[in-house]
Amino acid sequence: MSKTNEPKIDEPPTEEVFSVEEILDRRVRWNIILKWKGYPHDDNTWEPEDNLDCPELISAYEVARKTKENDTKRADTKKVDTKKRKNSTESKPSPKIVKDFDDRPKGFDRNLKPEKIIGATDSSGQLMFLMKWCGTDEADLVPSCEANVKCPQVVIKFYQDRLTWQENDK
Repeated sequence: MSKTNEPKIDEPPTEEVFSVEEILDRRVRWNIILKWKGYPHDDNTWEPEDNLDCPELISAYEVARKTKENDTKRADTKKVDTKKRKNSTESKPSPKIVKDFDDRPKGFDRNLKPEKIIGATDSSGQLMFLMKWCGTDEADLVPSCEANVKCPQVVIKFYQDRLTWQENDK
């Protein structure tokens, strides 16, 4: 009588591979809190950056963090301006201008010239490039299929920079 729960002897043990879903926060420069694909937030962990192999996610996180930081600074400046207006002796208040930064054009809709591709990710289910634009420090995630058509030389340069040639030892 044989047991069906016993592992087969000729099968090698499988090593579990963990995949980063999202970067949630960063402390100092070397520790990053990660959300792992297929695991709940209770299993998020702090990891040293040197242990990670997801430079595109790290770049995308840094771009989003800087954008959020700039948006916060702009909002703080608006609050100060509003207080000044309320304290001024103007008889007619000026109209309040509200700008929603999420409605700004993104990617190629910004009509900026692509400078270079910083990284790539497939975390959304399709290959996306983190595109740096000429004349600005901002970057956007753009679909690779769109970049292939609109700036093929930039895409080629991205791949060429990452080619590694191995010599045959014969």
